[in-house]
Amino acid sequence: MNQTPGTTLRSELLMVRSAFDGIHRDLFTDAFAFRPLAPLADDSRLLAAVPRGTRRYVRWLPHVAVVVFTLFLTYEALVQGGPVVAVLTAVPLLLTLVRPIGAWWCSVAAIFLWAFSGTILAMSVPFGVHVLVMLLVAMRSRPRVAGEMWLLTAGIAVFLTVFRPILARSSLFEFLVVSGVLLFAVLAVRVLRDSREQVAAQAAVTEVERSRRTVLEERTTIARELHDVVAHHMSVVAIQAEAAPYRVQDTPPELAAAFATIRENAVAALTELRRVLGVIRSDSSGVFDDPEAPQPTLAALDVLLTNVRHAGLSVEHVTTGAVRPLPQGVELSAYRIVQEALSNVLRHAPGAEARVEVSYVLGGLGLRVVNGPPDRLAKPSPGAGHGVLGMRERVGMLGGGMTAEATADGGYEVSAFLPVDLAEAAA
Repeated sequence: MNQTPGTTLRSELLMVRSAFDGIHRDLFTDAFAFRPLAPLADDSRLLAAVPRGTRRYVRWLPHVAVVVFTLFLTYEALVQGGPVVAVLTAVPLLLTLVRPIGAWWCSVAAIFLWAFSGTILAMSVPFGVHVLVMLLVAMRSRPRVAGEMWLLTAGIAVFLTVFRPILARSSLFEFLVVSGVLLFAVLAVRVLRDSREQVAAQAAVTEVERSRRTVLEERTTIARELHDVVAHHMSVVAIQAEAAPYRVQDTPPELAAAFATIRENAVAALTELRRVLGVIRSDSSGVFDDPEAPQPTLAALDVLLTNVRHAGLSVEHVTTGAVRPLPQGVELSAYRIVQEALSNVLRHAPGAEARVEVSYVLGGLGLRVVNGPPDRLAKPSPGAGHGVLGMRERVGMLGGGMTAEATADGGYEVSAFLPVDLAEAAA
């Protein structure tokens, strides 16, 4: 649709009005608001490069730099122009530490006072101080504010050049170009720094989300595996409850009704388990090639170690204590922990030797998987370190404890304890 001249004019007027509204908000509204310069952040590279004991002093280095530089310029102004010139130089620069926009207005006022005071000093001095103030303010304000300050400064310079012939001796064009280039350089550095901080923050958020997703996936896997364990026991309960009345002659009706209720509840629980498992597997199809296969236990640990040895890992297996049957959930979790720990050795420590220790103690089961240093560099592996999260989830589910840390010789050690109730183990 073609716009009429009147519509175009109104659009342009709205743009101009919007621009003036932005200048009013940025440079006039609360111009002298208190905005102190913050010390260096804890994650600053400069703080990381100095001793820890001196960091509480080094974090104030930007403030010290501004004050020292201001004192130097004030001394030069005092020598060349006297106390008034020194004050006009010092006040705007020091004010940038607490009221940046107000400091810029003070610098503008200093330029006018200097220009109409009749001094014979070159106007490059106040304009030079003004450029420094603009740079300090630009470091702490939005990029748009820097552009607005430069435009107003250009207008002031043109005004003074017209109404004060003494200003004609200085090159207005050179001043505007130099100040614009310096402002652009400061803004470019700041934008680059902000971009890096945003990328780092996004990377941190992504890592947290990846860890959270890994934990959820591991919990889903645990739920699928425990379904088979729980379903087995519930099936046994249902079968025994159905067969119990036939093992006793003249079963009382109350007892038969109780067995029937037990069987109905067991069957209902199995139905709910299958329904929940169906939802889980529908969202993660293909995770198990054979979902009907029985879940592994510690009895299958020798097969796992044989497969690992065929993959090139030299692993030693030691079992201490009296071997006894454990609850299926404990045996399954123990097998998965050893499996994940050995997978990490293959992935992150090629050529290393490993040792698997399984300890049957009175209160539970102890596991220890330790490997030596690798003999060559490992290939990059996406998602490195997330297997430890899965192991912690399994140990935490059983109320146990786990440590995973590097060893002194450059290897890695995973230790876990899975508590087992004596009555539960006997059952």
